[in-house]
Amino acid sequence: MQDNTRGALLMIGSMACFVVNDACIKAAGQDLPLFQILVIRSIAASIMIWMLARAIGALRWDLPGRDWGWIALRSLAEAAAAYFFLTALINMPIANATAILQVLPLSVTLGAALFLNEPIGWRRMLAIAAGFAGMLLIVRPGPDGFSLYSGYALVAVLCVTARDLAVRKLSSEVPSMTVALIGSMAVLGFSTIMSLTIDWQPVSFGSGALIAGASLFIIGGYVFSVWVMRVGEVSFVAPFRYTSLVWALIVGLIVFGDWPDGLTLLGAGIVVASGVFTLIRTRKLADRG
Repeated sequence: MQDNTRGALLMIGSMACFVVNDACIKAAGQDLPLFQILVIRSIAASIMIWMLARAIGALRWDLPGRDWGWIALRSLAEAAAAYFFLTALINMPIANATAILQVLPLSVTLGAALFLNEPIGWRRMLAIAAGFAGMLLIVRPGPDGFSLYSGYALVAVLCVTARDLAVRKLSSEVPSMTVALIGSMAVLGFSTIMSLTIDWQPVSFGSGALIAGASLFIIGGYVFSVWVMRVGEVSFVAPFRYTSLVWALIVGLIVFGDWPDGLTLLGAGIVVASGVFTLIRTRKLADRG
């Protein structure tokens, strides 16, 4: 099997894992408070990340103070993103929430230009503008179309953008698994504190199975996403991240009986097309440089 084909399959598998994780959380959220779910999932995920990182020798704590500052910012953004996105996810169709997240490559590119002084040409600026226009078709700001939870999903996009920009400031000597473990523990700490404000509910076998599934699939998504960067060409593999929307449409229809309306699908298509163009254009410019 060629490296590009292997990389594409790994990316598709990674996106499938993330979507199934989201579906498990959404289903469990019908019976259990979000913070209770996050505490249980974060404990399981942190243990599994720690075991995996230790097994491959990817744990390192003697990091420069500058890196710790960026890791702290990333972890704070990670915890906030988990809260806002999962709150939106539980209260709106999974495909709609996932479609809003597809604007992330555009927001990260724009954020890198604004805050990290990374160059950006007029073609990518037009693509970003088109992508944000597509996002407006999804969230439809107005008295009839906009919902509070669409706003939560948009805040989650801002949080993940801040998280990814913080990662770009880390030195190359910082192991990604160490960063992932600290981020998972930050979500655990935040959700544990917030869970003190709620009444914990008994966990049924079904809810427990859903949370266990979410924990396994979130780790699977992360592991696949790490492997995918080690095979194939980034310019070829990266666009396959948008298969998450296809998975979300399938899962939303089969599991939850949801299907987005025409405007949402049109907006999602514009966002995906703009994102793919931006990824390819960025890679071409990097190759020239």
